[in-house]
Amino acid sequence: MAQEATPVRTARLGRTLGPEPGAVSGVVLLLPGGEEVSARRPSAVMAAASVRAVGRRLARAGRDESLAVHVVHYRYRGWNGSEAHPARDAAWAADEAVRRYGDVPVCLAGIGMGGRAALRAGGHEAVNSVLALAPRLPDEDVAAPPEPVKQLVGRRVLIVHGTNDARSDPELSFRLAARAKKANREVCRFEVHADGHGLSQYREEVLALAEDFVMGALFGRAFSRPVQDALAAPPPLGLRMPLAAGFGKSLRR
Repeated sequence: MAQEATPVRTARLGRTLGPEPGAVSGVVLLLPGGEEVSARRPSAVMAAASVRAVGRRLARAGRDESLAVHVVHYRYRGWNGSEAHPARDAAWAADEAVRRYGDVPVCLAGIGMGGRAALRAGGHEAVNSVLALAPRLPDEDVAAPPEPVKQLVGRRVLIVHGTNDARSDPELSFRLAARAKKANREVCRFEVHADGHGLSQYREEVLALAEDFVMGALFGRAFSRPVQDALAAPPPLGLRMPLAAGFGKSLRR
């Protein structure tokens, strides 16, 4: 009896969050977290849950701009070394967004390992911005090449990291941001004082910051003064910008 072929795994886009937009003018691709090594397929329910709050916030903010927000469902749960599966799936998702919607700007927005995937895949020609929340970056190793940053040239980049993150060292994202800033002045990084990996202590402020950045990057809305200052400031000032308690309460809705 002939052995059945193992089905080829494929990444996919989830349904749009919020109402189905008409003529789409911008896309956010949400990249969930993951593990260092795993050949298992991620749970679609858990993946969507991990990025649902930021996705709903962005979908609501971009409704009048015909923004499409999709969760990217990976083929594998792990990064898996040089395979970099989540980053490859993010690049595929950007291709799929172009296929579906045409020549529209794309923002890659990732959490944890998804933040690393967003930064790594940010060089896709359709991507104009990258949002990395608590990116889970690899420990620095003198025997291995550093995490690349040249692909981020020409993109606006925002990294947000809690200073008490026990799962993903915030100093690693600072160092990556410092290297990226040398090649691209449109890079900024906010620190959330005393918050952990989930950025839950200042959840509303983080969501407001994400909204401010993404709406400005995709649709040309004016950035808030803190984001303007962070983008304009030389390192390390613009890369250690404190996220103020209550951020967003005075922003235009």
